Amino acid sequence: MAIDVKVPTVGESISEVTLVKWLKKDGEYANRDEVIAELESEKATFELNAEQAGTIKIIAQEGDTLKIGDVVCSIDTDAAKPADAPAAAAPAKETKAAEPASKSETVNPKSPIDAKATPVAAAIIADKKVDVKTVTATGSNGKIIKQDVLEALNNPGRKPGVAMFSRNDKPEKMSNLRKTISRRLVEAKNTTAMLTTFNEVDMSAIMEIRAKYKDKFKEGHGVNLGFMSFFTKACTYALTEWPSVNAYIDGENIVYHEYCDISIAVSAPKGLVVPVIRNAESLSMAEIEKKVVELASKAKDNKLTIEEMTGGTFTITNGGIFGSMMSTPIINIPQSAILGMHNIIQRPVAVNGQVVIRPMMYVALSYDHRIIDGRESVSFLVRVKELLENPSLLLFGKDPVKSLLEL
Repeated sequence: MAIDVKVPTVGESISEVTLVKWLKKDGEYANRDEVIAELESEKATFELNAEQAGTIKIIAQEGDTLKIGDVVCSIDTDAAKPADAPAAAAPAKETKAAEPASKSETVNPKSPIDAKATPVAAAIIADKKVDVKTVTATGSNGKIIKQDVLEALNNPGRKPGVAMFSRNDKPEKMSNLRKTISRRLVEAKNTTAMLTTFNEVDMSAIMEIRAKYKDKFKEGHGVNLGFMSFFTKACTYALTEWPSVNAYIDGENIVYHEYCDISIAVSAPKGLVVPVIRNAESLSMAEIEKKVVELASKAKDNKLTIEEMTGGTFTITNGGIFGSMMSTPIINIPQSAILGMHNIIQRPVAVNGQVVIRPMMYVALSYDHRIIDGRESVSFLVRVKELLENPSLLLFGKDPVKSLLEL
């Protein structure tokens, strides 16, 4: 009996997906629940599993855009499962058979060279250990001459006479994820009154803490002590003090959140994604770092689920890891604000009337001016700066002495 494998429902707002890659060939046998293909929606990449064991008959091709419910392939469940032993043994036999030929070529390396190179060229190849595959033969009957070898030595990694760059155009179909990123960025630009305010942070205190405790932190928690936990913690305190930065506009209403679901922008192989750290205000530094590692690893492997990328209330993006010194991040709608981190640069700054060298970072807050006023945006960023330059405040959100005195 043949059964159809269809595109599953992957989210309420998703109506189509792209077939990215077949992991099984046409006519190949698949076990039940074995991954047979990769599909990509506008939000995430996910796997398609065989519903029953049997032989695969491919219907949709790689690159096809499919609607929810479309048939991807069929499975012949009556097909007999092939014996495991012969299939596993075949590659091993091929490898063993290939070994003597490889050894033979190693024992007598001059034979193939002599057959297609002049004596002088063959001598240079042997002496300089030149890979003949990198040499373009220009001699008669396809022979390698001395000049060919010298050209290869003078132009490593490039074949002589061959242009390094071409003037060819290469059209490539835009992925669903890239389409979504494009649409959302234009929507954010066109539907929000976006402004950006800047400040700078002296990272000396945080860097001293990391240098002093990073080994113990790694030993105790199993993750590195990065910058993201400090910024996330600082933002959660600032968001509770300036709730409009943690809110969004819904029609004629403003929706305020009593929690901080922090989206972190991650550069994945297929584009920028923003997985969410839920209830970041309730997490410890170690818990935040573990969550960052988990989400970043899933993003790298295209394993993020739609739920993990939905529902953030505020976004943090770190362009500094790519060397960015200053930028204006764009709002991740429907959120109303995004914080941009940047590269840490040793710069001269004035401290108590003296010029000193400090590790400085520019920070930027892009915000929707429809809901966030200038006073709130600037005050929010100043508060984040204060918390980062005085990390001990992150324990209570305020100075311990002021807390004691109820000031």
